[in-house]
Amino acid sequence: MKCVVVDDESSARGITVGLCARAGVFSLVEEFSNGLDAIKYVVKHRVDIMFLDIHMPNFSGFDLIESLEYPPKIVLTTSDSNFALDAFKYDCILDYLVKPLNFKRFQLSVDKLQKHNQSRLASINTAALQYNEIENNLFVNVGRRLVKIGVDTIYLIGSNGDYVNVICEQSSYKVHSTLNNIVSKLPSSLFIRVHRSYVVNINKIIDIEDNSLLVNKTVVPIGRTYRNELMDRLNLL
Repeated sequence: MKCVVVDDESSARGITVGLCARAGVFSLVEEFSNGLDAIKYVVKHRVDIMFLDIHMPNFSGFDLIESLEYPPKIVLTTSDSNFALDAFKYDCILDYLVKPLNFKRFQLSVDKLQKHNQSRLASINTAALQYNEIENNLFVNVGRRLVKIGVDTIYLIGSNGDYVNVICEQSSYKVHSTLNNIVSKLPSSLFIRVHRSYVVNINKIIDIEDNSLLVNKTVVPIGRTYRNELMDRLNLL
């Protein structure tokens, strides 16, 4: 898991970095002495977990969280225990560590993060199993015909006015339907909405860059409101 450490005190950063190394599950990518530099990094790079101090000059840890549209999972590290209740108002905050940090308590945060990831992965795997047992095909109305499509061959579905384009590996179909109607019939374990007009097969995603992704040979925009869920899902694959 890729992590960053944000703390204005160099000694405190050093302790957290040391604990991350001792835990043996993190890849430390950066450490920052202020929140502004951390924000600039996080908006451009994938980060799985951030160890974040609350009290920093001019720009607090909470200011940092509020400034990120899609914050990573966060463990707060602070010498002040008075903000614990406020902290857990944020869905992204996984734990709250009071300094001085020690490895035994730090390890509990690591365990919590791993259980969180395992739980989400188990949910996806269960959904995939149910899909394999029950639904392998989708029938769509094309003209006056009902055409059977292998669901796993679909890599992109895009809305176009009153129609939906279902694009498969070997062919594509223009269907008089809504995107929501099509999506409701697809297994959520395989497909994810990345834009108000596009749904993609997760297994067909080749590359992601800035606000677009490449699925098969097609570039698809990523909508701001869908990016967070997309990154959460990809972190588990």
